Amino acid sequence: MENQINEQEKNRLYAAAEAVLFAEGEVVSLTRLARILGLSKEDAEELMEDMTLNYDDESRGITLKRIGKGYQLCTKESLHEMLSEAHFEHREYRLTDTVLETLSIIAYRQPVTRSEIEKIRGVSSDHAVNKLVELGLIRELGRLNAPGKPLLFGTTDEFLRCFGISSPEDLPVLDEGQMEDFRKQATDEVYSADVDI
Repeated sequence: MENQINEQEKNRLYAAAEAVLFAEGEVVSLTRLARILGLSKEDAEELMEDMTLNYDDESRGITLKRIGKGYQLCTKESLHEMLSEAHFEHREYRLTDTVLETLSIIAYRQPVTRSEIEKIRGVSSDHAVNKLVELGLIRELGRLNAPGKPLLFGTTDEFLRCFGISSPEDLPVLDEGQMEDFRKQATDEVYSADVDI
C-alpha cells in the first residue's frame, strides 16, 4: 500500500476487511473488497496478503485464505479435529471412486462438457456430474459454441476450499500414465458387479 497510509488508517482498513469477511461467511472477491474499502485492487490485494500473514500466528483459531479470486476467513486446519469432537455440524463429503474420478477430470480439463468427460471415462457420467453439482463442487460455466450447445462444467470455490488450494493451477501435475490408469479403472467399473452409477 502507499506509504501515505498511516498506522491508524491501516488498522481501520484491517478491521473493515475483517468485518466484511466475517459477515459474509464465504469467499469475498478481491474486486468487491477493494470497492468496499475504497482502495485500488492492487492496494486491496497488498492489504489482504498482509492480513493473511497476521492470521498465521499460532495463537489464532482462524486463518485468512486466498480462494480463487477472493478471500475467506476459515478455521485453522489444526483445529478441525477438535471442532468435530465438539459436535459442530460440518459438511462431509463421501465421494465414491466414480464421483471422485469425474471430479478429477473436470478439475484438470475445465471447462469441459459431459460428453468429453464420458469420452475420457468410457462410461456414462450423468450420476457423478449431477452429484457433484448437488454438492456444490462443480457448476455450469455456460454452453459450448457447438452443435447442440452442450453445457460446460468447472469447479467452484467450494471445491478449492475442500481441497485446500487457492486455484485450479495449484493442482498437482498428472502425467499421461495416470490418465490412462483412470481410463482403465473406469472400464473395469463397467464390468464390476458393484458399479455405482
